[in-house]
Amino acid sequence: MPRPTVLLDIDGTLVDSNYHHGFAWNRAFRRGGVVAPMAEIHRAIGMGADQLLERFAPGREDPFESWWHSEFEPLIDELAATPGASALVRHLAASDAVNVYATSGSPQDVGRLRAIIGADDSIAAAVNSSEVEASKPAPDIFELAMQRVDAERSRTIVVGDSVWDVHAATACGIACVGVTCGGTSAAELLDAGAVAVYEHPRDLLEQFTGSPLAELLG
Repeated sequence: MPRPTVLLDIDGTLVDSNYHHGFAWNRAFRRGGVVAPMAEIHRAIGMGADQLLERFAPGREDPFESWWHSEFEPLIDELAATPGASALVRHLAASDAVNVYATSGSPQDVGRLRAIIGADDSIAAAVNSSEVEASKPAPDIFELAMQRVDAERSRTIVVGDSVWDVHAATACGIACVGVTCGGTSAAELLDAGAVAVYEHPRDLLEQFTGSPLAELLG
């Protein structure tokens, strides 16, 4: 039987970065004269840049993504892992899960975010938004992540913090466990279709025995 696979989102799930992303996007949009309230931007974090730009600046050819990165890059040194992030990743690997990072993040930042988590020796592969045609909530990132490790759909689960993670997982036909440490409420994640919701990775780890992950790992 194929080993179980866990697809792990990074931003907001394993790294406390969502509000930093929101701040950077707000500044980038202001450079181009686009009014994008912080609350609305936060609710869109978790989408890839392509999807986010279509929402807030459709048809514009300004270098918003470049501006965003120039605002976000100085903030990376301020970021920290979410509670229990490294411990959860290591526990999954020790329980024979194949861990794959599956993120809408940009490739130039993913390595630094992985270093913040500090669990690369427990990761089998990684997929980022530059490798697919459409980012979350499209299923492409999760589909490629499963292909990369020959995962079986029925033995794969996602851990993510946004409704976009849940929608992408649902489009793939796989379950998503949610965490609220990215700023999205448990009610929203459950309404989107998450099979269970925890506060952060440490909370999931502390309740692991009764979790969908424990059921998957057998």
